[in-house]
Amino acid sequence: MSFTEQANKIFNQAIRDYHLTDNVDSNINNPYERDTIEHNLYLKCWIDTVQWHLEDIIRDPHINPVEALGLKRRIDHSNQDRTDLVEEIDSYFRQVYHDVTPLPDARLNTESPAWAIDRLSILALKIWHMREQTERNDADPVHIKKCQDKLSVLLEQQQDLSTAIDQLLEDIQKGRKYMKVYRQMKMYNDPSTNPVLYKK
Repeated sequence: MSFTEQANKIFNQAIRDYHLTDNVDSNINNPYERDTIEHNLYLKCWIDTVQWHLEDIIRDPHINPVEALGLKRRIDHSNQDRTDLVEEIDSYFRQVYHDVTPLPDARLNTESPAWAIDRLSILALKIWHMREQTERNDADPVHIKKCQDKLSVLLEQQQDLSTAIDQLLEDIQKGRKYMKVYRQMKMYNDPSTNPVLYKK
């Protein structure tokens, strides 16, 4: 099984588990052992799934402004957790390939493996929810057809992205490409770099 086959399977498991309750306050029940890549992949997609639904809730035009602010803070916190976890997944790949000596003509990729995997996780969510739209009984045939067409594109995109990630990992393993991990250094979360916070 390729890495992305394993990842997509775990992502679907996390999304399916979330939808057993379909509640943003549900407790995560990660079935994988801590400090494993499987555990982090499941956690990554769980965070993405909860955030997906928080983003739906906050777009309610009748939402109470105080509740909306609380949700915005929660989404901000979720984004930070997501970023931290992506960096942790990249650290895993750095460890896996730390003995590989890049070839003299090795090239740097535009993004690290974990940031591509981040997109793969979100793509699994798009596919899940677009498929839901194709199965609605309360939607007209035009909507269903439009969503079926979009679902076909998303499935093709998932296949292409999975192939590209597996190829990238193979290139890193064989020294044809090398990776670097750049910390995101988000400034708005840091009271020492966000002027709204440090000028108070």
